Parts: sequence; structure tokens; C-alpha cells
Amino acid sequence: MSKKNGTDASHIVEKNQIVEVTIDDIGNDGEGIGKYNGYTLFIKDAVAGDVVRAKVLKTKKAFGFAKVEEIISPSPYRVTPRCDLAAKCGGCQIQQISYEKQLAYKQQKVYNCFKRIGGFENPELEPIVGMDEPYHYRNKSQFPVGADRDGKPVLGFYAGRTHTIIDTSHCYIGDTLNAFMIKTVKEFLAKYGVKPYNEETHTGLVRHILTRVGATTGEVMVCVIINGNDLPHKEELVEALKDLSMADDKYHLTSVCLNVNTEKTNVILGKKVIPVYGETYITDYIGDIKYQISPLSFFQVNPVQTKKLYDLALEYADLHGNETVWDLYCGIGTISLFLAKQAKQVCGVEIVPEAIEDAKHNAMLNQIENAEFFVGAAEEVMPQKYAESNDSLRADVIVVDPPRKGCEESLLDTIIKMNPARVVYVSCDPATLARDARYLCDRGYEVKRIRPVDQFPHSVHVETVCLLERSKA
Repeated sequence: MSKKNGTDASHIVEKNQIVEVTIDDIGNDGEGIGKYNGYTLFIKDAVAGDVVRAKVLKTKKAFGFAKVEEIISPSPYRVTPRCDLAAKCGGCQIQQISYEKQLAYKQQKVYNCFKRIGGFENPELEPIVGMDEPYHYRNKSQFPVGADRDGKPVLGFYAGRTHTIIDTSHCYIGDTLNAFMIKTVKEFLAKYGVKPYNEETHTGLVRHILTRVGATTGEVMVCVIINGNDLPHKEELVEALKDLSMADDKYHLTSVCLNVNTEKTNVILGKKVIPVYGETYITDYIGDIKYQISPLSFFQVNPVQTKKLYDLALEYADLHGNETVWDLYCGIGTISLFLAKQAKQVCGVEIVPEAIEDAKHNAMLNQIENAEFFVGAAEEVMPQKYAESNDSLRADVIVVDPPRKGCEESLLDTIIKMNPARVVYVSCDPATLARDARYLCDRGYEVKRIRPVDQFPHSVHVETVCLLERSKA
């Protein structure tokens, strides 16, 4: 607890007080961190190196929260965001920070997690893999749909930490084609009086618009998420969307579909997909592997960085053609099929049945015969299969790419029992990665390589690839 003269320090500032603060650091959510008379303040939109005048919003015993009222002296790392909505929108938390400093921040974030959470004395990180052009990288976007006070449709992104929709016509991290699709859908809703969804009253029809763009193939999907079973005038929407080639001739409309979600929930997608035009999927490549991607598929949103990420995973796996590899949390087989090119056998595990069907289809699509896929939670499937094998199940390499919460202890214990020579851990959360790496290292493994990858420029998120090897001692 932060204290002054033996008492808690929250009395130093009060709510709505205006204070002058020098920003010394960046927090996990991209906020600036500074001290006022020894009391820590987290200040949204402030940049390390700024001197700001800030308004205190909330105080706790050890720290408080504030917002920038005035920048007295700008940081050398401060830049003007390309998007004029960056401060309001929840999609980009750190667009006001130079890209070079963003990369340094993410590198340090991973380092801090390994040191503070994992307890690694001096973790050695390889340089973060950044982007040459950190804009318009997303091949998937999800736009909530609502109405303004006059009942006119709005379509954009949620403001940070709210469900208030910021109406927009563009996005600098999404594909440039999204501007055409946003405009077309807005005009369609207004012209035909199709009601946007109201999440408070659970009325209205159109909830979200999901777009997917094949970076390599130029194939485009537009999926309309509806609170019902059909979309009136859907044929007219298709005809309007077909004009996307006029917006950019490298693209062509491949799929228009509906996704039915009639639940009163914040979950965007329902399970039922209805074809309207073309297929219910698009195809795209990562390297020379072709993937079929539906509205429900998990597929990395940054194809340029995904290729670098998977190349790193493949490099760390160090395959020579005679290894058995288990790929846990395999999704639609994205990493599995990359690994299969250089392994004897790859076994993938994923809890989502539809994803496993996609993975099997993707293996057939690429004529890959040495990949097998199993449905189930990795933390349940692996211990069960190990027990059924009478402790004989083995893997030369295990690859894990878990959700943000990391791996369950039961899965880590099974990995240890299976005793692979190498574990390649691909992580979207360095905190849980560091925690799990410590668990493995306390039971016979050593961290050999760590490299962050900037998969999401202008956000606080960072991917990391970590290689752990069985200790020779």
C-alpha cells in the first residue's frame, strides 16, 4: 500500500481535483502512470514522458485514476493519431504513441511478466517482431449496429469499456475495404427501414456486421448477425455489396450470409449460419497452406504477422521429419498444418467441434495426410488419452496456443508426464505464459528462447512464442 507518514496516501488527492503529473511509465492497458506527491495515478491517453494536467476520476488507498485535461509538455514519443476517433474508440489504446515506442513497451511488458510473475532472474528476450506498415492489417472486423437519438442507423465500434457505439466510416487498423462495406450497410438499413438491434430491450433485427477479407485470395465475406431468422430485402443488399470491386478491384464478393443470434447476450455470434450469396466461407493462405474460413472460425486477424508467428513456432519446434507433435488448442488447424510439413505425425486437439471439422477439411484441401484431429478440451482430452495409453503416450514436441487464461494445471501435468523434448508455447497473454513457464521449469524444463510478436499494432496486446526444452540434468 502506498503510504505517506505511515497512513494511506489516498487523502493526497480527491475526486475531480486537477493535478499536474509527469508520466513515467505505461500500464498494462496503455494508460500513462505518474505520481502526484508520491500517490500513483493511472491516466488514460497519457504517454510516458508527458507532463500533463489531469482530472482525478476515482481514488483508492494505493492508487487512483485520472484523465488528461491538458498536455503541458508532450513526450518525445507522442504522435498525432492517424484516426480522429482513437481517443474514444476501444479498438486502439495506444495510437498516440510512436510505433517504435509501442514495440519497446510490448518488449518490456513481456520481460516484466517473466521477471515478476514467472520469477525468472534475467529473462533473455529476442527482439520483438514488428510490422513495416502497422495499419490496415486486420482481415476480420466486427461492427456493432445501433440507432442514434433520431432512430438513424449507426455502425462502428464500441467506445472503450462501454457498449456505446461510435459511428464511423473508416478504421485505420481494418482493411481499407471496410469503409465501402460500412457505407453500403448503413444505406441499406436506412433505405429499407431495417431496425438495428437494441440490446437493452432485446428488440430490432440487425445486431452486428462481420467482415472477412482474404489478404492473398481477395475473397470477401459479409455476415449479418440478426436477432431473428431472416433479413428482409437481403437480395438488394447483395446487389449493393457486389459493387465492392469498384471500391478496390483486387477484391471480389465471395460470401454473404446471415448468422442467427436471438439470445439476450453480449456474445456476438450464434451457432446457425444461413447462406445468402455464394459460400458460407472464404479461403486464404498463410504461407503455402490454404485455409477455409467460416464466420465461426478462429483465424488470426493479421496475416502478415501470423506468417512470422508460425514461422517462429516452426523454427522453435526444430522438426526433422520423424517427430510426433501434439498441437493443443489447434482451432481450424492453422499451426498444425504448418507443422505437418516437417513432422512425421501431428495430432491436434480443440474443444469446438466446428473448428475440428474445418481442420480436417483444411488438411484434405492441402493434401496433408499426417494430421489427425480430436474434439474436446485439451485439459480433458490429453490426460484422458494419456491414462488410456497406460502411460505410454508420448510426444517429441508439444505446441500449445491457449486462450488468454493460459493452460490448466492438469494439462501442464500431462505435458510433464509425456516428457516431450520441446514445448513451444504460443501465447496471447504474457502474464499467463510466464506463470505456466515457471510451472514447467519447476518440473524439469528450461526456457531457451522468448520472442514477442506485434500481432496487434496500436493496441496493448502482444503475442509471444516461447521455447522450453527438457533439462538435461
